[in-house]
Amino acid sequence: MIPELGTYALALALCLSVLLAILPIVGAQIGNLLWISFSRPLATGVFAFTAISFVILTYAFLTNDFSVSYVANNSNTALPWFFRMSAVWGGHEGSLLLWVLTLAGWTVAVAWKSRDLPADILGRVLGVLGIVLTGFVSFVLFTSSPFERLLVNTPAQGADLNPLLQDIGLIIHPPMLYMGYVGFAVTFAFAIAALLSGRLDAAWARWSRPWTNIAWAFLTLGIALGSWWAYYELGWGGWWFWDPVENASLMPWLVGTALVHSLAVTEKRGVFKSWTVLLAIFAFSLSLLGTFLVRSGVLTSVHAFASDPERGFYLLMLLLITIGGSLLLYSIRASEVKSESSFSLVSRETLLLVNNVLLTVICFTVLLGTLYPLFVDAMGLGKLSVGPPYFNALTVPLGVLLMFFLGIGAVTRWRRQDLGSLLKQLIVPFIAAIVVGSIALTLRTEGGSVWTYVGVIAAFWLLFMALTDVADRVRRRSTSVWENLRKLPRSYYGMQLAHLGVAVLAVGIAMVSAFDEQRDLRMAPGDRQKVGNYTFIFEGAQKVQGPNFVSDKATLQVFYKGEPYLVMQPEKRLYTARGIVMTEAALDPGLFRDLYVALGEELEGGAWAIRLQFKPYVRWLWLGGLLMTFGGVLAATDPRYRKQARRDRQKLESANA
Repeated sequence: MIPELGTYALALALCLSVLLAILPIVGAQIGNLLWISFSRPLATGVFAFTAISFVILTYAFLTNDFSVSYVANNSNTALPWFFRMSAVWGGHEGSLLLWVLTLAGWTVAVAWKSRDLPADILGRVLGVLGIVLTGFVSFVLFTSSPFERLLVNTPAQGADLNPLLQDIGLIIHPPMLYMGYVGFAVTFAFAIAALLSGRLDAAWARWSRPWTNIAWAFLTLGIALGSWWAYYELGWGGWWFWDPVENASLMPWLVGTALVHSLAVTEKRGVFKSWTVLLAIFAFSLSLLGTFLVRSGVLTSVHAFASDPERGFYLLMLLLITIGGSLLLYSIRASEVKSESSFSLVSRETLLLVNNVLLTVICFTVLLGTLYPLFVDAMGLGKLSVGPPYFNALTVPLGVLLMFFLGIGAVTRWRRQDLGSLLKQLIVPFIAAIVVGSIALTLRTEGGSVWTYVGVIAAFWLLFMALTDVADRVRRRSTSVWENLRKLPRSYYGMQLAHLGVAVLAVGIAMVSAFDEQRDLRMAPGDRQKVGNYTFIFEGAQKVQGPNFVSDKATLQVFYKGEPYLVMQPEKRLYTARGIVMTEAALDPGLFRDLYVALGEELEGGAWAIRLQFKPYVRWLWLGGLLMTFGGVLAATDPRYRKQARRDRQKLESANA
């Protein structure tokens, strides 16, 4: 009976979502404050019933209720309790329920954290979120219910969770990624609300900026966690492979990054209004496209969920309605949008526009490489694969160019900047970046390409330009240095921290791509192999019994410059319920390098296939992602947004009085 309560709770959530989609929007259009006032309790109700449904599904997993088909297919009595909890979103149906819960959470957060917004604007924003909720709650109920019963042939132990997902990565990666994906629905709702109301001024950009920043931060963290998870779990030692599902998360991040910068220009200078609205629409549309690609069955990926055509068609309709409806509304309202100010060719506005264009071009490049093989296959022209050579050849130069303009934009003034004074500001950081970057790279005596040098120099360029900007801002004030630093807004420090994260990420990409050392070997007990300054001695492998798997665990003694250093034990696990074999790599992490050992197949004579890797600066990839995440959170929590929203509301109330 308990699983049926989960279905009933979802049905009630759907009913409330429909009301949320209708009442506040209609109320805002006809000026009915009573109807608008229903939006907060309706949003709270949708979240409450969705949360009840999610808790009931979690309870079914924890109690091994294999009469529920989804639980029987994704859990096992031998599965540790924490993996049973994360198995709730380990398959298609449960992950969609997590998606809906996340969307409902964002909606209720907007409802109760945006009290300073005008009532009609808040009503429209929540109404748009209600429309999106209606689409996804109905999708779960009608095509992907996780509460379907398995009343005959109920298994005693369950089919078990996919071994690839029996990892801490499943616990933290999907929730963070969904928070970012779904968070762009809030910015989308603000944009549509602004189009519906005709208020495409700087105020709507200011209202939506904190929500956009926090969604971008979550998506950044989710992508970084996914890269880290793939690095140590898949056994190949890579951090990005341009897999279609990886690209599905990268594309909204690229457009979201452009949106973050465009919102800043719209708020501060009242320009790029149409462009900003368009970016808000595309960011959420690309999130929906990623959902469609992962769950429709149109592509094959280690990350994709197997799904049937009915689900894919439903998602495709949601995607087309969202994109088509929002672009139709945009085409009707865009002609009414006018810029509030002008700017010269040499200005921060121009440089931010250039960065936006570069980010959009990179996104289009990734989109083309991801979808083109699908189109070729659909047209019956055969199978085509687009891999890393295509993506790297196009995105790396554009990324370096983006960093160059990003550094210039940090020190350029709004509206107008004298070209001569700007060049004087650039010359010292430019020379310093070349000198310091070249010195840093001389520590590596061999390997590397032109792009390695350019990437490292670009990273130092970003760092020195950020320091130049901070020094310039401190000099403008007459008080002490520490007092000047204290008075700089939180959003400014968030921006600089995010830019520093980009620089750290660039160093990690350049170094690990150029100087990674890898050996694929046959090693018998007693064999030794040197990688860099480390010597690996293989001592053999033995059987180990796990809670729901049998493992072959190898032992390798590691020596550093002839001295004993550590013992590494990679594994090859056979998960008995599904008969699936997984590789568990052994890692010795460090700030400047990782040692990575993966166990392959067993060979004759007690020998094994073993992969040894020395990966310099690989941790900087995820350190850069964390710095960008913290920067986004810092910017989102700037108190001036709430203060300005309160002033905006007071102005509107005074004008209407």
